[in-house]
Formats: sequence, structure tokens, C-alpha cells
Amino acid sequence: MPIAFRLNPMSDLGVLKQLLIVLAATVSIVFVFQKLRLPAIVGFLLAGVVMGPNGLKWIRGVQEVETLAEIGVVLLLFTIGLEFSLGQLLPIRRHVLWAGTLQILLTTLVVLGVSFPLGYPLGVAIFYGFLVSLSSTAIVLRIYNDRGEINAPQGRWAAGILLFQDLCIVPMILLVPVLGQSGRGSSLLIGWALLKAVLLLSLIVLAARRLLPWILRQVALLRNRELFVLFVIFLCLGTAWLTSEAGLSLALGAFVAGLVISESEFRHQIVADILPLRDSFSGIFFISIGMLLNLRFLAQEFLFSVLNSVLIVGIKGTVVLLVFTMLYRSVRLGVVLALSLAQIGEFSFILARAGRDYGLLTASGEQTFLAASILSMIATPFLIQGAHRLAFGLQVGLRAPSGLASSAGEEEAESIITGHVIIVGYGLNGQNLARVLSEVGISYRILEMDPDLVRQAQGAGEPIVFGDGTRPEVLKKIGAEQARVLVVAISDPVATAHVVSQARRLRADLCLVVRTRYVAEIDRLYRLGADQVIPEEFETSVEIFARVLQQYHIPRNVIGLQVDLIRKEHYGTLRGLHLQGKRLDELSQFLAETTTDTCLILEGSPAVGKSLEGLELRSRSGATVIAVVREGQSIPNPGADFLLAAGDILVLMGSHKALDQAARILTSPGQSGTL
Repeated sequence: MPIAFRLNPMSDLGVLKQLLIVLAATVSIVFVFQKLRLPAIVGFLLAGVVMGPNGLKWIRGVQEVETLAEIGVVLLLFTIGLEFSLGQLLPIRRHVLWAGTLQILLTTLVVLGVSFPLGYPLGVAIFYGFLVSLSSTAIVLRIYNDRGEINAPQGRWAAGILLFQDLCIVPMILLVPVLGQSGRGSSLLIGWALLKAVLLLSLIVLAARRLLPWILRQVALLRNRELFVLFVIFLCLGTAWLTSEAGLSLALGAFVAGLVISESEFRHQIVADILPLRDSFSGIFFISIGMLLNLRFLAQEFLFSVLNSVLIVGIKGTVVLLVFTMLYRSVRLGVVLALSLAQIGEFSFILARAGRDYGLLTASGEQTFLAASILSMIATPFLIQGAHRLAFGLQVGLRAPSGLASSAGEEEAESIITGHVIIVGYGLNGQNLARVLSEVGISYRILEMDPDLVRQAQGAGEPIVFGDGTRPEVLKKIGAEQARVLVVAISDPVATAHVVSQARRLRADLCLVVRTRYVAEIDRLYRLGADQVIPEEFETSVEIFARVLQQYHIPRNVIGLQVDLIRKEHYGTLRGLHLQGKRLDELSQFLAETTTDTCLILEGSPAVGKSLEGLELRSRSGATVIAVVREGQSIPNPGADFLLAAGDILVLMGSHKALDQAARILTSPGQSGTL
């Protein structure tokens, strides 16, 4: 007897209707905001405010939407962890610890100093400091990822600080009962809960690093894409659930899982499979945040909410600016990070709910906090967009110290050398270039902004200085006015463009070689004055087609001509543009004309013991013997009576067709004599 499944039409269609509304809003917002070139995150937040139960009431129950939103955060941070890597975080871990601790402590102290005189109890004032000190991991990393700055210094630092903040949510939540004066005498329980969370997180990371690569490999060997995707989703959600059970956040567990898998060879495939799900659910997350705001309250207290939001951004921005300016001695980087981390984070909402349960936050206070927080989130994309322009302006206006420091002191940094190479950025490309220059005896100087990397290079005896290449005074101090070549090898597209612009202003004849990861930056960098722009993706394409042509015995000089044409046209062919010089059809015709090849005479060849005249190779194939290599000695232009022997290597000239015909004449069936 067949089993009949009965569904509740009212409840199920209600959920479906809410989901359809959210999805329709997501599609529309992405379309409209992309046309207007505005950040889609702003549209998602505004849509949530308008559609939610406190707005037009298109969606009355937000519980189902919040569940989908949590999945969105988990997938978002999982893929961000995949695109990031532990290798990028470990070099800055010490500075992240100091910077993160200082940022949270100073922000809490400033909020405490503002709240305490207003009559707030000490516990409530500290709790407000906790709320303000956290920033939005989802928003900041999503924007940096979309802008291509996730691997830039500000991207790596922001990710490290945000990860540190996410870890700090654990002790903050555990301290909520103490601040609410309902958890006296529970210090041991708090300590044990914190220790348990840290131990479980350590076990997850250790087990994942040991077992995950092997398990992923076994699943991949099954060659079943559906199973592979399902296993990855299970891994992501399972790790998030485990960390949640330990008192940590779901998103933190997903981020850690992504970081661990980022070292696997399956990373790129996993990103490609998860990306559509991530983009769908992360939009729902931002919409759910907007639904929390009460529009009526915002209309009544709009000015107060705006002032609170400005105050929050001002406090956080000032603290972050001071911390990072002290660490990096760069006003530019400090301003960019200050405006990037100035908003309230999504985990602050979780903390706010816990605080309300213990009397640290009233209902009206929660709405005041929500209004200011959402306004700060909406402002974040615009603040990040204008951060670089403001940073460069302040850097020039304040005339801040350059922070230049070298391995041999200030005197060496200012020593006069000429004709040297300046390398801006000491990552993998910078290190390889420095190694080659050292081997061939060309003098060079390195400019780097990572203090740990500078210290390591100084220990190895490299001529490296700590400083910001976007500063003209730093470029002067390192000898840009006397240098012959300046190479920009950093991962920050905005800073790269500024370095090129400043260097060209200093010297009109300085050779500027620039590496970029982004195709869209090629034309702009040339306009700013770069002599050579090397896009990583296209250089890989050039290497691939060069090696393919070699397999077809295309001469190296012809391959070199093809490569030179593409590079001279600024990779226009690979970008779908028309060549202004020699056309590809002309080049193809040239490739089909005369070329050279070699052929080895083997034992049993019909040519053994015959003279070149008797072989009649030219009349039979069209190929000409221009040299013979016998026992390591070259015999150019051999005569017609030259007798061929086994082991001779003939150097042939002719068309591809002629060379193929000659090879068949010179080899017996079953032999292959072409070299």
C-alpha cells in the first residue's frame, strides 16, 4: 500500500511565500545596485528594513529567514576561509594579537569613559564597550573580496583582527552574567567553559589538518561530483555546529574549516562548487539584519540614531587609526583600516540578546543600539570606497613620519647608489627577483611594510627597509631618483596604482615594471606611467601556449615573436582586442613557412650508407640538409657526396609539410628519428 505524505498547505505555503519574497528582493537588488554601481550589501540591509515585520510587513515571521541567514553566514565565512589561508595569517599572528587586544581594550575604555559620566552603572558601561568593540566579519571581508583587496595588507590585517574579535565573543558572553550581577561566584565555571571552548577548537583544527586532506582525497577519487559537494557542505555545517556546541559562534567554526581546507589541493574546486550557494544565502543574511530594525522607532529617533552611529564610527575609527599607525607607522594603512572596521558587527547582536536577558540592555536601548548599528553597516561600503582617497590626502596633509628603517640604520638607507633596482613588496615575486639580482651582481633595495618580513630579511642580510611605497618621500629616501628600475610587486591594487603615479612624478625616465593580478588594471597602470605591466593570469597563458608550440617543433625565435607581439600589444589578443601591429592571420602564415628541425639516423634507416645526392631528399620531400652532426662535431653545408651513417643527426630546413615528409623518408617503419 503506497504511503501518502500529507503537508500542511497553510504553513508550508506561508514559508514558501516568505522565501519567494526574499529571493525576489535579492535578485532585484543585485540587478539594480549593479547597474547603479552601488554595493549590494546596502540594498540588502535597506530591503530588510522595508520588508520586515517593523516595515511594510511583507514578512511577518522572521524565524525562518534568520535560519537561512545563519546558513548564509556559515557559507560566506567558509568560502572566505578557503580563499584565505593559514599561511597568510601566521606571519602576522603576533601583531594581530597585540593589535586586536589593544583595539578591544581601548574601545571598551573609551566607551566606558563616555558612558560612566552619563550615569550608566559600571557593568552596563563595560557591556556597551563590548558591543561597540566588535566589527562585522561578514560585511568587511565580503567587500574586500569584491574589491580584490583580500590579499592586500589591509585585507590580511582586517581578517586577522576580525578573527580575533570573533574569538573574543566567547569570554564576552561568559562575562555577561557577571556584568549583570547574577553570576557571582561563577568564576570557576566561566574559566572552565572558556578552557573547554579553546580545547575543542584546538582539537577541531588538529583533527582537520591531519584527517581532512586524506578524507577529501578519498571522496574525490570516487569521481562523483554530487557526493563531493554534499560532503563539503556536511564538513562546513558540521564544523560550525561543533564550535557552536563549544560556546563559540557558528561562523567562527565555518571560517576555521575554510582556513584548514585552504591548504588542500581541492580548494579551487570547493570554492567553485560552494560559490553559488554562498552568494544566495549571504544576501538573505544581510536582509535578516535589516529586519531587526523598527522603522517607527527610527523615524521618531532618527537624529539621535544618526548621532549615535557617528559617535560609534568616530570612536572605533580613532582607536583603530591610533593602533595601526603605531604598529605600521603608516597613516594611509591606519585610515583605511579605521574606516573598514568602524561599524558594529553581527556578533554584537548575539551579545545584545544575551545582555537583555541579564538586564544590561532595555527594550528601547536595544532598538537604539540596532538603529545605530544598522546605519553604521549601511555606511561601511561607502566609507571603504572613500578610505583610500582620504588616506592619501591625510598622509600628505599631516606630513607624518615615513617610518623608514633599514637593516644598517638610517645612514645606509640614505647612502647614494645609482643604477640600482628598487623592489616594492617582498612577497614571493619580490624574493625571487632579489635572488636573481643578487646572483648576477645587480644592486637593489627592497621596500616592505610587513614588520616581521622586514626583520627576517634583515637577519638574512638583505638590503631591505620598512616603509610605505605610496609616500614620495619614502621613494626618494630609498633612492628612486638615482635608480634605473622600480618594480612594484604588491597585492594591493590601489596602492600599486599610487606607487606608479608617485614614482613617475619623481622621474620621467625611471623604468617602472608592475605586477598585477587584475586584468582591469592593465590600461590604467599604463596610463599612470608604467613601462611594463605583467598580469599574472596572462603570463600563465603565454607560458602555456609557448610550451604547446614547442611540442609542434615551432622554432623558438618564432615563438618568441608571438610572445613579443602579445606583450607589446599589452596582452590585447588575450583580452579579446585587435592587434594594432602584425595581425594574427599574418603571423599564422609566417608560421607555416620555412622552419628547421632535426632528425636522427637510426640503425636500419634507408639512408644509412647513402650519399645525400643518392638519397635525393630535396627532390623527394622539399627539405634541405643544412648541417650534419656526427660524434658531437657539426659539419655545416655537407657536399652531395657526403655518406650518411647510423647516429648522424641531420639539421633540416623547409616547411612543416616538407619536414614531415623528410622524416618519413629517413626512418624505416616503426622508427621515430625526429628529435
